[in-house]
Amino acid sequence: MAYDRGLEERLCEYFQGRPDLDVRKMFGGLCFLLSEHMCCVIVGDELMVRVGPKDYEKYLAKPHAREMDFTGKPIKTMVYVASAGLESDEELNGWLSVCVSFAESLPPKRPKLKNSL
Repeated sequence: MAYDRGLEERLCEYFQGRPDLDVRKMFGGLCFLLSEHMCCVIVGDELMVRVGPKDYEKYLAKPHAREMDFTGKPIKTMVYVASAGLESDEELNGWLSVCVSFAESLPPKRPKLKNSL
């Protein structure tokens, strides 16, 4: 699993101090979760950003964004952002604020039931 380590450092700096942050290897990259909700994923040198269904078309139309088609079928709640759209801290922080806002708008996850076999 290869992903941009420099982008990882920048995301870790952005999320520094958040007690609800969890980072896991997922989707062939590195997934950042807030309160157990997927927020964004570093895939190669791109960032997969969870934007939600309401404003999907708006964010898809932004420069350097494209459909998230990880499974071969577009998922209309996430977009890929090419590395060219993440070069400045302002660009990256803009995308991160979008996915953080969406993740924070979601209801708390239910506790997972443990299998008692």
